[in-house]
Amino acid sequence: MYGLWKPRVLGAWKVPVSGPVILAVNHTHNIDGPMVMGTAPRPLHFLIKKEAYVGPLGPFLDGIGQVKVDRSGADRAAIGRALAVLDQGGALGIFPEGSRGEGDFASLRAGLAYFAVRSGAPIVPVAVLGSAEGRGRLIPGLPPFKSRVDVVFGSAFDAGDGSGRRTRTALDRATVRIQDRLTAHLADAKRLTGR
Repeated sequence: MYGLWKPRVLGAWKVPVSGPVILAVNHTHNIDGPMVMGTAPRPLHFLIKKEAYVGPLGPFLDGIGQVKVDRSGADRAAIGRALAVLDQGGALGIFPEGSRGEGDFASLRAGLAYFAVRSGAPIVPVAVLGSAEGRGRLIPGLPPFKSRVDVVFGSAFDAGDGSGRRTRTALDRATVRIQDRLTAHLADAKRLTGR
């Protein structure tokens, strides 16, 4: 990442150095996941759509411990692998909106709340800013080489209400709490970076 672009990493010290943690990342461009993996202070296991596992990229992603997800339904195998990452004290990366979009955390899926409440792992909000601001001349599908991309890590927080309940209502309430925190972090990151 540092050879192709100019990442500016802010707040990486806020990521807990050990124990289970979930990094919730906004998603506007294909390089957002690799950018966070390349700049995070801990190894990350991202939930990645199965469509990305094509050609030599598939074995590479498996080899570096990423979690393949079939988004056509509830992928129980992927859920099990993601929970195992957290049970073993690892760091799980997730795009809570489920796919690329505006990157504004406007429509969260329930998966993030489920993983956080089920595992008890804190969530660290991560804002990637600048990855979708321009198109490269050599490779139009990528941001211009040597352009600045900001990766802003926020403060860890707990999603649950302390009851440990995993009912539909408890997860819905956790999702609202998470969305409020992620949206506030994104606004703070934009103010901090001037984007």
